[in-house]
Amino acid sequence: MSHYGIDWLAMALSLYGAYLLGNKKEVGFIIFAISNVIWILLGLFFMSSYGMAIGNLAFCLINLRGYISWKRNDNDPKNNDVKA
Repeated sequence: MSHYGIDWLAMALSLYGAYLLGNKKEVGFIIFAISNVIWILLGLFFMSSYGMAIGNLAFCLINLRGYISWKRNDNDPKNNDVKA
């Protein structure tokens, strides 16, 4: 518990975000991005790991891109006709 359980919270949010995305739930992107921000803060301020911070910044940007792409597809009329 040297990181006050914040690392466990970040891990749980990461897994939950992946689970939600696997079930095609848009909120998974947001949950994942929150976990990425926590990992970035842990990497920079608690673990002195720039690799962890940079890696999670990349993941966060990928999540943002995915969320924007998902929103564009939701707003595209030809994608709204039939949803499986």
